Amino acid sequence: MAYPLPATLTPSKLTKFMSCPLAFRFSYLDELPEPPSPHLVRGTLVHKVLEMLLGTELAVERTRARALVALDDAWEMLEEDEIASLGLDDRARTAFRREAEVLLERYFDVEDPASVNPIGIELDLRAELDGIELRGIIDRLDEMETGEIVVVDYKTGKAPRPEHARARMVGVHFYALLCEQVLGRVPTELRLLYLRDPVVVAESPSPQTLRGARQRAVAVWRAIERACDQDDFRPNPSRLCSSCAFRPSCPAFGGDPSRAREVLGAPESPEPAETPPVAG
Repeated sequence: MAYPLPATLTPSKLTKFMSCPLAFRFSYLDELPEPPSPHLVRGTLVHKVLEMLLGTELAVERTRARALVALDDAWEMLEEDEIASLGLDDRARTAFRREAEVLLERYFDVEDPASVNPIGIELDLRAELDGIELRGIIDRLDEMETGEIVVVDYKTGKAPRPEHARARMVGVHFYALLCEQVLGRVPTELRLLYLRDPVVVAESPSPQTLRGARQRAVAVWRAIERACDQDDFRPNPSRLCSSCAFRPSCPAFGGDPSRAREVLGAPESPEPAETPPVAG
């Protein structure tokens, strides 16, 4: 059967399809649930804390102490759903929280939050490009004293090796394209703040990289259109397979994609939502 197209193209959809079309289908078309991941929930928790911290109007209040207060607030917001879904015992919950505290402590080693000027936090941008609805949620958009803008994206995972760093910039180049399309302004810098290490990976977009981002978005969308029309979503085995929740249903490992919902114990396919969930 043919699949309806997604309503939007986001950085996460783009990178998921590029890495594995079958995983893309499972995630965004079949909307199969993935088991809760401590890594992802911890990332959500830390992002929420930084959203609260950098949203403080008085820069002098963006302190380590304030970050810990924000952690208490964010923990309470996520405790009943995301954190509870992990099924942690008391000892594991304590360790989980401590890991989040360490990431926040290292954030202050990456930058001084009192020195930045955010003009957008969790900034939701949409633009139409060649008939494609692009959408992205930028962690933070800063404005420099010169009037130039900078895209900032927080990462709670391991920083890439230098030779792999460019591949991790696909999402922020997508954001640069959105800034150009929606705001009429091209960021002078794109920053990935890796809190675990801690390290900053940065690039300056150019006319060539913006053109590349446009071409990539259009090419991937056309490939998604063909895959949806022909119901042709092939697996792409890689090192990512070892942590893929859909591996038991992947034909590359002897699985049956038609039984994926059954294997995951998921309910029958829901009615399509008017506005599908978006991962920025």
